[in-house]
Amino acid sequence: MRVPAAFAAVVIIWSTTPLAIQWSSEGQGFLFGVLGRMALGALLCLIIARVMDIALPWHKKARQAYLAAAVGVYGAMLSVYWGAQFIPSGVVSVLFGLTPIITGILAAIWLEERSLTTTRVIGLMLAIAGLVVVFGASFSLGEQALYGLCAVLLSVFLHATSTVWVKQINADLSPVAVTTGALLIATPLYLITWAIFDGSAPTALTTRAFSAIVYLGVFGSALGFMLFFYLLKQMEASRASLLTLITPVLALLLGRALNDEQVGLEVWLGTGMILVGLMSHEWGELIIKRASQRRKASETA
Repeated sequence: MRVPAAFAAVVIIWSTTPLAIQWSSEGQGFLFGVLGRMALGALLCLIIARVMDIALPWHKKARQAYLAAAVGVYGAMLSVYWGAQFIPSGVVSVLFGLTPIITGILAAIWLEERSLTTTRVIGLMLAIAGLVVVFGASFSLGEQALYGLCAVLLSVFLHATSTVWVKQINADLSPVAVTTGALLIATPLYLITWAIFDGSAPTALTTRAFSAIVYLGVFGSALGFMLFFYLLKQMEASRASLLTLITPVLALLLGRALNDEQVGLEVWLGTGMILVGLMSHEWGELIIKRASQRRKASETA
């Protein structure tokens, strides 16, 4: 698959994932929903690896890569599932829009990919200001919204850490192998977590909850993770995280249209500030450079 097609596919999957997460928890605890999703994803990945005859090595570097990926698959996903109980799905995606900045900071420290220039610092400050606005809106979303916001921010940090760690290990594995290995580590952890904190299987699943679990298992876990690790192998960690630059507005619109989620003007304002901050962080230098080149060209003419 070409990189642009993979990029577009992951944008669509990640835009729909927050809403599907909320639907998958209807009628039962969120732990059963995420356990079912990951178990289905792991089974599907094993089948794909077998059909495509893709090796699943377990040497030291491969194990490190699987563990690093599992930080996102288990730690980040568990946090976002818990937090999604308290805030609208669109707000979840808005907070995940901060991923490129956090990933960029970690990549600059850990991988020395790029330095924090003036435009990047400005973008970071704008995004933080937007985050403050969204946090201010949490009081109108409900008493427990603050818990949800903090949990999703923890998920963002864990996802960014996992992304940079996988890139740093550079195990040169197939995206299918990385996804399968991560799910084989994460799924037993989800089973243990569910057994300790819940342990009761639902007596009945709504059609929407069952469909959401299947969708997340097939697309959100198996296909989505494979495509993301493919992109991560093809580009810098900070560039791969730009996926979350596009998803917030799409997720807000989907939540409003399909789940009747109401978010106030503050959330839309905070979303806009975060997106402008992200654009400044990623493309500010390029815009200034091109403007300077055009000015010099006009002066020469």
